[in-house]
Amino acid sequence: MPAYQIHRLKESQRQQFRWAPHTSGVTIAKPRDYEPARVVEAASPYAAWLALRGTEEELQVGDVLEVEGGELRILKYIGFEEARWYVPEPVPSPAAPPVEVT
Repeated sequence: MPAYQIHRLKESQRQQFRWAPHTSGVTIAKPRDYEPARVVEAASPYAAWLALRGTEEELQVGDVLEVEGGELRILKYIGFEEARWYVPEPVPSPAAPPVEVT
């Protein structure tokens, strides 16, 4: 049975997430907006949601489940959708000035 690492959306970001328009496709999540929580074993993300439902650790909209191997699922109002961690593009190094040959 897969083990899911729960990443809780910080409360300061939760309202912003709730009021953002729904977008289809992969959701980009910023690691700084999340706090790691417990690991839960379940057959699927929905089984994990169901197991925690009605408890103090209930999954909330915006929370992310990470399965071993790095696959992410984010809980939205319509269910779980694919997500990825935000990875900033590397800053290009400035080009070296041309060397003059005399």
